Formats: sequence, C-alpha cells, structure tokens
Amino acid sequence: MSHSEDDMIAPVPRVTIQAFCDSPDIATALESAATDRRMQKAHLRVQAGGAAGAVAAFAQAPTPNVIILEVGQNEQAQFLRHLDELSEVCDTGTRVLVVGHVNDVLLYRDLIRRGVSDYLIAPLSPVDMVRAVSGLFTTPGSDPVGRIVAVIGAKGGVGASTVAHNLAWSFSRDLDMATVVADLDIAFGTAGLDFNQDPPQGIAEAIFAPDRLDANVVDRLMSKCSDKLSLLAAPAVLDRTCDLTETTFDQLLDLLRANMPCIVLDVPHLWSAWTKRILLAADDIIVVAEPELASLRNAKNLADLLRQQRPNDRPPRLMLNRIGLPKRPEISSADFAKAVGHDLDAQMPFDAQLFGSAANNGQMLAELQPGCRPAEIFTELAATLIGRTELKNKRAGLLDPLLSKFLKRKSAS
Repeated sequence: MSHSEDDMIAPVPRVTIQAFCDSPDIATALESAATDRRMQKAHLRVQAGGAAGAVAAFAQAPTPNVIILEVGQNEQAQFLRHLDELSEVCDTGTRVLVVGHVNDVLLYRDLIRRGVSDYLIAPLSPVDMVRAVSGLFTTPGSDPVGRIVAVIGAKGGVGASTVAHNLAWSFSRDLDMATVVADLDIAFGTAGLDFNQDPPQGIAEAIFAPDRLDANVVDRLMSKCSDKLSLLAAPAVLDRTCDLTETTFDQLLDLLRANMPCIVLDVPHLWSAWTKRILLAADDIIVVAEPELASLRNAKNLADLLRQQRPNDRPPRLMLNRIGLPKRPEISSADFAKAVGHDLDAQMPFDAQLFGSAANNGQMLAELQPGCRPAEIFTELAATLIGRTELKNKRAGLLDPLLSKFLKRKSAS
C-alpha cells in the first residue's frame, strides 16, 4: 500500500467494537485492522450475520461502543428494517458504521437520518477501517494529533541520540513546529548535555509518579530550549534502577501526542518490552546504523520485524551515520541498503571536528556551523517525514537564479 507522508490517524481509545459482515473481503480487512498499531487499545470482534445477526446478538445483551454492519447490494430495504430494530436495543452512546457496496446518496441519507455515524463504500483497506473508527472519537475542529518520531541505534554508539536531537532542532527551527525531545535513556541519557540544559525535573518525575500525571504536570516538567523546542530530560543518575514495565510510557506519550505537534523520542539501544512497544506504536521510526557488519545485522533484524508487525505503515527510515571514518573498512552504502532490503533515507559523513565541537559545546550542528551539509541533511530528513518537499528543494531553488545568471553571462561572452 502507499503511505501518505501526512496521513496521521489518531490512536483509537480503549473501546469495544463488534462487526457483523458477510463478505470475506470485508471480514479480512477488519481482522487486519484489528492488528494495526492504532487499534492497540481497542478490542475488535468480527463475525458473520449482517444487521440481522446484530439484532439477534444484542436483543438480550449490552451493545459495544461501536457496531460495524455490512449491507449487501440488493438488501437495502431489509437492512433498514433491521437497523430500525437495532436502534430499539442499542445503548446510549453506541456508534454505528455501515459498510456498503453501492454509492447511493439516498441510502446514505436514510442511514444518517437513523443515526448512523458513517457510511463506507467497499472495497476498503485496513487503514480505511482504522481511519473511520478513529474518526468517531476525534472532536471536529480539534488540533491534529501529534506525530511521534522514534529514533533508535542499530547498536550502541552509532550516534542515534545526536540524530534525534538535531532532527528535533530541524523540526522546530526549519519547519516551525512546536517539538519536544523526550530522552528515554533514564540512567545515561545525553539530551540535557547536548542542549546545554540541566533541568531539576524531567521525564523521571513523569513516569515514576503516573497517578499525578496530567497535561499541566507534563508542561511544568519540560524545559525550554527555544521558542519552539522543549526537552524532557533524563536524570542520568544511578540512584535507582530503571526496571520499566511494558506500559511505563503510555500515559506520558498520550499526553504529549494530544498537546504537541511533534514528539521526538530518543530511544536507548536495548531490547525490552517497553522499547518494542514504543517502536511499534510510533508514527515514524528512524534506525541509525554505521557501515559495518554488526550494524548491518541489527538494522536488518529491526527492519524485518517492524515491517512484519506494522504492515499498514511505511518501513522504518534508515540513516547510515559516520561514513568515512579514517582507516575503517566499510560496507558500501549500496550493499548496506541491498542487504537490509530498502533504500537509505539519509547518509551522514563523518566529521569528527564538527560533531565533537557541537557535543562539547552543548550545541546543535546548525547553531555551531549554520548551512553545513550535516545540518542540511537533518533538515531534508525532517521535511521528508512530514511531506514538506518544498523544503527539500529549497537549496536547489536558491541556486537556480545564480545558475541562470552564469549561463547568460557565458552565452553573451
């Protein structure tokens, strides 16, 4: 399937959904939708029977939060009668989605008059189903859901944190998006160092006291790096161990998603239930690797798993970092991409002076050396993630007038 760069679908809340359909294609699409990352909290059950089956099922039982019904091409009149019967037993607040096979405006009007929330026309993809269910719980006119970008290294020490922090800077500065960097490496995180910040509170206060967590608390825990960039820093101390549960970050990420347009997660290089859960739930994933064998193996394993378990999402982005390290034998970019199974999304040349100075000064690359090629690479990657192709072409566009003048002068001479 194609993945629209700005196709943001809000996660479905913790609801129950029961679908009654007869055609195998609709049932298959629904069953696939149930495994989508945005349906993680919802419980979806698919069975045969159409509207008649729903009437029989709920005659003596409470209705779920959402009922999905399929109507056949020549069953409209009978379907409407069953829908009237169903309305007599539906609990208050139950939403009904109808999937049909004809584009019939009269049927649509009949359904809306009876309180149906939406009418979808087959064929439908799993993402169409997820989008329709999500739309039932999205308030009209509300701000769009925040985009979560998770950055993880294929192995330790490949520069994933540096990538995450500079990428967040590009979102905030070049794309003018309010952005928060969340450092998930509680014991050894470097976001505070990289942004030259030493906040007294940060992400630890959010995850270790979930009963007090709300939007106001999160706002107080964030430190300002610039007008558009905030930081949830890790304490980076060893006064307690960090044996985190699978759902440790769920509440925090829900609050951030509801209040910030862009959330960049600096995910530590470890494999646990919570890191896997965060990666599977993110809107975009960037795997940072170096051009050597261990990175290649781990990047391929990550890419294969994420493609398998996120079938309705684009594959993870792949950045090859620290290319051209002196005296190191390297796997070529082409061979690396071929082995992993998809193209590289960014390639970052090694520059010890630039990156080392930025790290030691607590600065981003664009602060230390505006216009440098590595900073441009981060801008281009940020633009790609949200579909802002005009920014990707900005540098080439600025050169066009100069090139035209040069050619005119050359032809005149």
